[in-house]
Amino acid sequence: MHDLQVERFYKPQMVNGQWIHAEGPIKTFTLRGIKDSPPYLHDGRLLTLEDTVEFFNLIQGLKLSSQEKKALVAFMRTL
Repeated sequence: MHDLQVERFYKPQMVNGQWIHAEGPIKTFTLRGIKDSPPYLHDGRLLTLEDTVEFFNLIQGLKLSSQEKKALVAFMRTL
């Protein structure tokens, strides 16, 4: 389980009289065969591996260069 702090992207809302909000860690899965399983993220909002790498680059503050992002995507395509 990893806490990706996804609650930063959700606004709490009332559903059937209960407040619904994102919280805590989410289960993360293996990367094997990742190129064959779009869309990405638990809610399908990331359509490509490039989108996914950019998302985590921004969210985690990784400061990856363009070349590093391309290399990471190329690596994931080999899995």
